[in-house]
Amino acid sequence: MTQQTPIRRVALSLAAAGVPPLPLRAGKVPFGNCRACKGNACGGRSNMKTPGPCRCPAPCHAWAAATTDPAVIVSPPWAAAWRGAVCVGYHPGGASLTVVDLDDADAIAWARSALPATRTVPTTRGEHWIYRGAMRSVNAVRSGVDIKSTMAYARYLGPGTGTMADLPDAVRALAAKEPPTIRPAPFAVAPTGAGGGECRHRTPAYLERGIAMAEQRITEASSAVHATVYRTFLAVLSTHGRCGCLTDAHVARLFTAAQSKGETARHCTDAWTNARTRLGL
Repeated sequence: MTQQTPIRRVALSLAAAGVPPLPLRAGKVPFGNCRACKGNACGGRSNMKTPGPCRCPAPCHAWAAATTDPAVIVSPPWAAAWRGAVCVGYHPGGASLTVVDLDDADAIAWARSALPATRTVPTTRGEHWIYRGAMRSVNAVRSGVDIKSTMAYARYLGPGTGTMADLPDAVRALAAKEPPTIRPAPFAVAPTGAGGGECRHRTPAYLERGIAMAEQRITEASSAVHATVYRTFLAVLSTHGRCGCLTDAHVARLFTAAQSKGETARHCTDAWTNARTRLGL
């Protein structure tokens, strides 16, 4: 019996209960894209039930790779991932569930006063409150509180205790407002010489290649994720930060890549701000 066998058994039991699992490696993060899917060049997957253009059999699309098909879970591509996995994750939205991730004692105290009781699972630092019903996932809806449901994954830490309640309006209300958009301060376009001319970074292929490489660097990080995110933000800003090329869409792509590795919106904002400060932007 290998060390990974119990992990795979947990995954199979979740799948049998209609909860789509996925393997997580060190740092509680999903496995990165395989060579064929590197940088989501394959088109990715739209969600667990309706795959996008990619038909890759490997568990390399984070939450979108989660499945309840036992044949896939024990297939050779997944078997290799289970050997390198340290725990099991799952896609709550794929099972019509919502996880309210309470990160500390203050968040737990707030939940006990503001939310109806439901099934509770202890975590390393706090608790997962699990409700029946799906909604969109939002990080940092308040201090120490994330919502994980559709297009997100949570670590499986056991069945928990208590009776699962229906998703209350109080939780839905936390995501009613759009999260604040992180907007880099506007930068003046760098001069290109006395004769003028267009900034080279505005060439679509040049900028797109830089952002895609930054996304790949973050998603392929196997350790020191915080440091990798910061260094990547620093590199992007040092190249594109002074010419006005970066848009909200570019920043959102970088933040999404970081959050796919377990970073919170707050961590992303801090890293971005620190990188700008260091560069004097």
